[in-house]
Amino acid sequence: MNTVPEDYIIEAQGLSKHFHGFAAVQDVNLKIRRHSIHALIGPNGAGKTTVFNLLTKFLQPTAGTIRFNGRDITNVKPAEIARQGLVRSFQISAVFPRMTVRENVRIALQRKLGTAYHFWKSVSTLSVLDDRVDELLDSVGLRSFADYSAAELPYGRKRVLELATTLALEPEMLLLDEPTSGLGHEDVDRVAALIRKVSANRTVLMVEHNLSVVSSLSDRITVLAAGRILAEGNYETVSRDPRVIEAYIGGTDDE
Repeated sequence: MNTVPEDYIIEAQGLSKHFHGFAAVQDVNLKIRRHSIHALIGPNGAGKTTVFNLLTKFLQPTAGTIRFNGRDITNVKPAEIARQGLVRSFQISAVFPRMTVRENVRIALQRKLGTAYHFWKSVSTLSVLDDRVDELLDSVGLRSFADYSAAELPYGRKRVLELATTLALEPEMLLLDEPTSGLGHEDVDRVAALIRKVSANRTVLMVEHNLSVVSSLSDRITVLAAGRILAEGNYETVSRDPRVIEAYIGGTDDE
């Protein structure tokens, strides 16, 4: 059956990025199917993070176009991309350490409402957000940690809190940069299960090194090597591709 254009939430065509003459990404054509979990993998130095930054507009492409929900967003700023429903989390946990877990999520909800910088408002005026805060904390298993400062949380729980603050923005598409990086086995399982849970009715694109997580979560995988797409397909297909095996064996350590 032919796939109609509306089936893809993001389409990148001829995406390239050069740094002082070095081609970090070269002629990448990428389509992300709506309501899927899509993984972007490859050996170190493959260009994964560069592609991620291009899609989220933290880098401007040297060439190529990016469309989100059919709109050309090639020259759109990151803040506007987020308002359109394309939201990313970062490889390093990005929370306010001196605020409580509850306060971190509330700030994210205020950002969604456009009141994040209304510091003169009393806490009582923000109580209307409390039900949604509790709902989000319940959904990610952090309700019992609501009154902890973010700094007190174990690293794995901080990553979960970051995901909760990202979900507070109600993204249509969620981009996750190394969501299980630095986590112990138990936390990896917890975060992977959470990604599966929050993927309902939204699209997820993740850059991830843990191939066990990739194999268990991903509907489709794009493999990058030397800034180009090497292979695409489900995990069984790409894991057996001789080019993919060779790329991982010969991978360098420059990203």
